[in-house]
Amino acid sequence: STSHFSPTNISLSELHLSGIPGLQHLHHWISIPFCIMYLITLAGNSTLLCVIKADPSLHLPMFLFLSMLAVIDLVMSTSITPKMLSIFWFRSTAISLDACLTQMYFVHAFSVMESGLLVAMAFDRYVAICNPLRYLSILTSPVVAAIGLAAFIRAVVFMSPLTFQIRRLALCRPAVVDHSYCEHMAVLKLACSDAAFSNTYSLSVSTYVGSFDSLLITLSYTLILRAVLSLCSTQARKKAFSTCSSHLCIMALFYIPGLLSMYMESYHQEVPPHVQVLLANIYLLIPPAFNPLIYGIRTKQIRDGALRVICQ
Repeated sequence: STSHFSPTNISLSELHLSGIPGLQHLHHWISIPFCIMYLITLAGNSTLLCVIKADPSLHLPMFLFLSMLAVIDLVMSTSITPKMLSIFWFRSTAISLDACLTQMYFVHAFSVMESGLLVAMAFDRYVAICNPLRYLSILTSPVVAAIGLAAFIRAVVFMSPLTFQIRRLALCRPAVVDHSYCEHMAVLKLACSDAAFSNTYSLSVSTYVGSFDSLLITLSYTLILRAVLSLCSTQARKKAFSTCSSHLCIMALFYIPGLLSMYMESYHQEVPPHVQVLLANIYLLIPPAFNPLIYGIRTKQIRDGALRVICQ
């Protein structure tokens, strides 16, 4: 299937992304939902940022975390979608090695950052529901800034070695990456030299981040649900349940496809490559499109803030 994708003379300063292997004939169709999701991501997250910035009553820890999440989502989806759409629409598969490594760095570092922020937001909800009177004394501005910075530093520390290791590996021809973006494992397959360390490092970091963070999130929500069940009113319970369940669903959409695609890329024997690539796209495209809806528009303060901004 890669025959029309393998130009004969490639210097390895340039790679080719095949898009979605085995589904090249469907690229135009696949591009429609991808494009729509990207537009929703741009519109939703930008609107959220504008509303939170414009309305002083929204300058609370919860909305500051939400703003950070919106920025991360914009960067994460913008680092892959425009290039992906140009592969789908114009078959512009070529990408320079430097651009490829930059894309890889942004995608992986920002998805680790997103994971850290989902933990921060779960903690924020825990404090708000289980300790409402001390909410603002626990989550002061310096604390919120420190949590954001910690998520950022952790991502940089974990992901920088990946990019440097690939820089040092010799890559072989044909320089075709069987993926729609420069995913670390997919690029690693082009290595002529031994890439076992890089492979193991990548899997270990993803497993650690994915399992550690989702464990903390589960713990937060378990404590929240325990507190909610002790609430007297059925109305309050229902509201808290619906909020928690929508948060957990969107988090599951981020962690499960992300980790699955990583493991398939390492141990795939019988999985068709397009399944793995589509999973890797789902966790980078769906959460950024839905986060503003789930965390933002469902929140009364955001809706009121949006109305105030519009009316002004």
